[in-house]
Amino acid sequence: MAWVLVVGAVNWGLVGLLDLNIVETIFGGSSSMLTRAVYIVVGLAGAYKAYMLVTVKK
Repeated sequence: MAWVLVVGAVNWGLVGLLDLNIVETIFGGSSSMLTRAVYIVVGLAGAYKAYMLVTVKK
């Protein structure tokens, strides 16, 4: 799961810094089903990580 969060973080960092969206470049634009699938997986990984941070006690 960590690599999915890294992909999302690097992609958004590049969008902010260089206006370059690697996910859309690789998978065929914002309307591509593959691009949408990557965004969904990254979003689910982020939601799961947030849930784990809030609920898991150390």
